[in-house]
Amino acid sequence: MPLFEHHVFVCHNVRPEGAPRPSCTADGKSEVFTQLQQLTKAAGVNNVRINKSLCLDQCEHGPTVVVYPEAVWYGFVKPEDAAEIVEEHLVNGRPVERLRLADSCINTKVCPHRG
Repeated sequence: MPLFEHHVFVCHNVRPEGAPRPSCTADGKSEVFTQLQQLTKAAGVNNVRINKSLCLDQCEHGPTVVVYPEAVWYGFVKPEDAAEIVEEHLVNGRPVERLRLADSCINTKVCPHRG
């Protein structure tokens, strides 16, 4: 098995209805995860691991995806964004800037997306 160049974590966290923070998925399923996994395989990329994750503590930005080792955080990711993440970031090494969360929004209590 080859060494992984990237580890991709996709939030699957589900919060109860009425919780103070939103969920990344409503039912514990993630079409984003499925698309990333399928498209990575279809592209023949064998050095990337796509993982399900519980809370990444970026609830207001969900669905959230983070790619390591670069620590590139993506927010508000839709299933149709998966192809661009695979092609641009995982294959060509260029993060998808339009989906990238601002550093000022990551792991902070103050962010335009937080109430």
